Amino acid sequence: MKILVVGAGATGGFFGALLARSGQDVTFLVRPHRAAVLRERGLRITGRDEEWSLEPRLLTAGELTIPYDLVLLSVKATALEQAIEDIAPAVGPDTAIVPLLNGLAHMDALNARFGTAPVLGGVAKVVTTLSDEGDIVRLAPIAHLTIGEQDGSASARVEKIRAVLSEAGIDALVPEDVTASMWHKWVFITTFGAVTGLMRGTVGEVNAVPGGVELGPAVLAEAAAVAAAAGHPVPESERAATLGIVTATGSSMVPSLYRDLVAGRPTEVEHLFGDLVARARALSVPTPLLDLATLHLRVHQARVMS
Repeated sequence: MKILVVGAGATGGFFGALLARSGQDVTFLVRPHRAAVLRERGLRITGRDEEWSLEPRLLTAGELTIPYDLVLLSVKATALEQAIEDIAPAVGPDTAIVPLLNGLAHMDALNARFGTAPVLGGVAKVVTTLSDEGDIVRLAPIAHLTIGEQDGSASARVEKIRAVLSEAGIDALVPEDVTASMWHKWVFITTFGAVTGLMRGTVGEVNAVPGGVELGPAVLAEAAAVAAAAGHPVPESERAATLGIVTATGSSMVPSLYRDLVAGRPTEVEHLFGDLVARARALSVPTPLLDLATLHLRVHQARVMS
């Protein structure tokens, strides 16, 4: 299978590296600065008692000339518009696009540009980050990719992609309703991001102070109410798992959004939070805590972008 991985950051780089190591024909579409780092150091995976690297095949925007069988789209939402234009030459009549972004706004953008036929739903669950040197640091063993047709139908192409991912050591899942899975991840990531972002602290720091342990459940209730009103209620097992993470004592966990926030970098505020609260308004679901988190992140965004 001819695979194009768009972005070689903590998520796309990790999954793409596993696919390349398994023998798949993988090319990474990256920006010039990232390409320079990868050509100098290679694509390196470290952490959790593992360290390995490979020499990735790289292209930059404008160098794509042929279609690919599979496009794994793993970029920040702030880079989505440009990425969609960059990958256009790689999308042929038989191409499958699997986006690995959180939220749902990217699905509307991809469907508008390429039509619904090539676009699959996708959810990535992995705990990785980039080191200062540009290496991918694996922080936890989880490595899940959930994929599926937007209409929920079974298809040969999804099964073929699942098999390729599985052979690479990726836990590949095909749910009955991938859109619901995307909603459920969205609920988790906004809850996690709101708790740590609003309080500017780790989960453990938030829960160590009076009233802190009550914040996670309150934010989760709001986000889950939006998903339920949209027709995708969060299963109790997933709600319990999210609660376990955001109410843990002594936990040093933070999402990538928090790391961007404290580092003074732009965040995916509109894609993750702005879109969610807008859908909440349309569904007449009150979300005061999520509204506050959105406002907080918008002020940060305006500051760093000025």
